[in-house]
Amino acid sequence: MNHFRYVGDDLWCEDVPLSRIAGEVGTPTYVYSSATLTRHYQVFDAALAGLDHLICYSVKANSNLAVLKLLFDLGAGADVVSGGELFRALRAGVDPSKVVFSGVGKTEPEIRMALDAGIRAFNVESRDELHAIARVAAAAGARAPVALRVNPDVDAETHPYISTGLQKNKFGIPMPRARDVYREARDLPSIDIVGIDCHIGSQLTKTSPFADAIARLRELVVALRDDGIAIRSVDIGGGLGIPYREETDLPSPADYGAAVAGALAPLADLGLTVLCEPGRVIAGNAGVLLTRVLYHKSTDVKNFVIVDAAFNDLLRPAFYDAYHAIKPVRRRGDADTWVADVVGPICETGDFLARDRSLPRTHNGDLLAVMSAGAYGFVMASNYNSRPRAAEVLVRGDRFAVVRARETLEQLVAGETIPDW
Repeated sequence: MNHFRYVGDDLWCEDVPLSRIAGEVGTPTYVYSSATLTRHYQVFDAALAGLDHLICYSVKANSNLAVLKLLFDLGAGADVVSGGELFRALRAGVDPSKVVFSGVGKTEPEIRMALDAGIRAFNVESRDELHAIARVAAAAGARAPVALRVNPDVDAETHPYISTGLQKNKFGIPMPRARDVYREARDLPSIDIVGIDCHIGSQLTKTSPFADAIARLRELVVALRDDGIAIRSVDIGGGLGIPYREETDLPSPADYGAAVAGALAPLADLGLTVLCEPGRVIAGNAGVLLTRVLYHKSTDVKNFVIVDAAFNDLLRPAFYDAYHAIKPVRRRGDADTWVADVVGPICETGDFLARDRSLPRTHNGDLLAVMSAGAYGFVMASNYNSRPRAAEVLVRGDRFAVVRARETLEQLVAGETIPDW
């Protein structure tokens, strides 16, 4: 469920018409719904109510400070994958003891920054990284809290670019080696083993891969206790999918919660805290990208709707061949449909938001809303073709605020210099 709906023939976000936002802020602009973000967080939280749990929102899905602040005020922690994301989370007011730091390439300055902040845990992705964390912690006179990210070799049955739980993926420590690396960690005086971590991919459309991965973690947790390593938390990652095409057969958060609880039931007497890292399922359908139609063009084989948003604004269609529904901000009852590509101004054939899409015919100047753009939208934006990045707006009831101003041309070249040789 989301809070984007038609009121008459006009598409609104909560109690604000999107045409009003476009008129005052311009396009392209990302628009996020506070009510949708809140509802999605609370539904996900309720799905895990029977477990001692902590939701560490995946900052990479949508890292706008206002979005983060909203979620942290609801009780969320953060899953970060860079020093920049940690900086954002701290700036937005996260409790550092609710932060986990994932990612395969943490640098020593990032490790030191996280240690100084007092985060909950590093999700360690390799033996080399474990020893780097140990060195930095020893130099700081500290003990670093760690959980090893274990790769369970489970097929998430998702797009190969967002599958992370197979042996051929770069993420995590292979399951057959994990016990030995845990033993190494146990013997490092500057390391405090606090948990175990697993994340198998994004946009999962079944609960069985989660259950399979947790089952493999269970065996390792029991074996580690025999080694004198008492795991205190199990981080099961994120990855629950969302409907992009109004699918009705996707697992709900309640389905996910039931699958997780069932898979962890054999460990119930260990008193483990369950951590999870949802991102897309909270933010994805809470945002849209507003864009304006510039021109129309037809050839003997194709129709094109040329808009002012491009793949530098929303990369997912070009990068993943991902589908995003596209809706007119104002419906016309007499509009017929046609099949067209919705494309942007960038000088690349791959610059499209939709291909061969059946759409109501539009006029130059019409507004379109690219749906389900709240996750992996602005965060993946670039300045390719020297295009300023879009504005971001947060709606709350009948009010809205610009929570990231549109980039200016001067900001495009800030930090650049022409040397006086």
